[in-house]
Amino acid sequence: MSAALPLRDVALPPSPPWWPPAPGWLMLIGALLLVLGIVVFIGQRRRRRRRRWLQLFDQELQAAPTAAAELAAIAGLLRRAARLAQPGSEALHDQAWWQRIDPKEQLAGPQRKLLAEGAYRPQVAADEVAELRGWARERYLQLLQERRR
Repeated sequence: MSAALPLRDVALPPSPPWWPPAPGWLMLIGALLLVLGIVVFIGQRRRRRRRRWLQLFDQELQAAPTAAAELAAIAGLLRRAARLAQPGSEALHDQAWWQRIDPKEQLAGPQRKLLAEGAYRPQVAADEVAELRGWARERYLQLLQERRR
């Protein structure tokens, strides 16, 4: 009986097309795009916030008519940023203030003295203020970013 049966080879179905992908792949791609979109959104928001802070810093310094006024503006901006980063730090004085504002002691002694006393001097050299401005700008940003952690 088995010899009389007309058997043929097994016909395989055609392989599935590559498009559209299976629903699982679509969900995975959607989740990856969502995560990527969130990362891009957060990065853009941080860049905009950083740009706004820098614009505020630069506008405050541009409004200062003299180098002594610019030093006063730098000191005020650093105090505000320290207050936002850690409330109560605006009331610190002397060594406690310097520990808060320059914990790594990157600022040299003459620059510290200039920042502390420069606003009260009758004349201050503009090149000394320019050296201090770069450090103050970066420290201002660091203090404001500490507040977000």
